[in-house]
Formats: sequence, C-alpha cells, structure tokens
Amino acid sequence: MGSTLTDILDAAAHGSFPPPDGGTTVVPQPSRRDAGVIAFTGHSVVFTDEDPQWVRRTLATIDCDPLAATMNPRFLGALLDHTRRSMDTIDLLTVASSLDGPPALPLTALADAGHPREVRARRRRDEVRVWATDGGVVVLGRGVAGRWEAAIEVDDEHRHRGLGRALATAARHLVPDGQPVWAQQAAGNARSVRAFQAAGFRPVGAEALLLAT
Repeated sequence: MGSTLTDILDAAAHGSFPPPDGGTTVVPQPSRRDAGVIAFTGHSVVFTDEDPQWVRRTLATIDCDPLAATMNPRFLGALLDHTRRSMDTIDLLTVASSLDGPPALPLTALADAGHPREVRARRRRDEVRVWATDGGVVVLGRGVAGRWEAAIEVDDEHRHRGLGRALATAARHLVPDGQPVWAQQAAGNARSVRAFQAAGFRPVGAEALLLAT
C-alpha cells in the first residue's frame, strides 16, 4: 500500500486495495482543503494533518465494531470538533475508467454558467469544467488528492428517461488524459447510485470529507 493518499487512490482505481486486516492507516492531508476518512473493505484511511496518535487513541474509545469505528458518528464528531471542520454526509465512493472517443450524448461546454452544481463544485474542486445537454449538466473537476471527480444534475421534468446514466457515462469520455474518474453518491440517493453504477462506476468504499470552515 502506498504512503500517500494519492498512491492509495491510484491503486484503488486499478483494483488494488489496502489489506482487509481491520487496520487504520493515517496519512497526511493531500492539501489544506482536503481532510477526511475513506473506509475500504476491512481497512480505513484517515487523511489529516492532526497527530496520528490522537486519531488512534480516539478510535480506541469508540464503543462499536472496530471495523466500523472510523465511520461511527462519535469518531467523526470528535474529528470534526478537533479539526474545527464541518461535513455534509457519508458518501459511497465510486470510480470508473475513461472511455475513448466523444460521448454519445450531445453536450455544450459552458463557461461560468452559474449552475448550482457548478457553484458547489468550485468550492470543493479545481479546474472545474461544465457541459450541458437538454435537461441536465455534467461537471468535472479535480477534487481530493487531485483526482478527477464527476457530478451530474438532471432537471425534474427529464427524470426517469436514462439521462442520469447518459450523463455519468459522458463523464467517462470527457475525463482528460485517459485518467480514472471518481464520483461520490450519498448512500440514501438510490437514484444517483443506480445511475452511476449503470454507467460503469464501481463502488470502492465509503468517504466522509471534512470541509474547512
């Protein structure tokens, strides 16, 4: 397993995961913006600039299955308080390989469109790019550890027609340089989970991002 979050994510994108040994690896934040926890099968990675010993002592106080400790609300709450950060939710973390050629979906590149998805992405990602089609948008940007991350939005009147799947698939064609593309879906957003998995995104773990306030 690599010694940086970038190494760990690159390996996971290609199907090589941390050992399912019940352990927790603590690595430095890849940037001041990005801190959090990723729980893979049987192994968690905490990326923070806080003292690793504090992380391990705090995990040891959590009264739950040790495999679940890093995603337990009590640990996440302690980590949020200690770092003075905030978070939204625990997401399903997924990844897909790039696809050759242009997307089948007709798309128009937008510059500073002001779409809510774009505004939200610019707070959490760099090099944000936006494309629109009738009824939806797809957004790409560099997020955690510089990985390419995709997000989509489908207008209410265009739902249940396969557009979400088509937009997620388009992201695989649009990602630069043949790199993998990542996407997070809230576990309760079953519609989004289905769309990304239908587009070939594979679940790799759960992720809690801690946002700088």
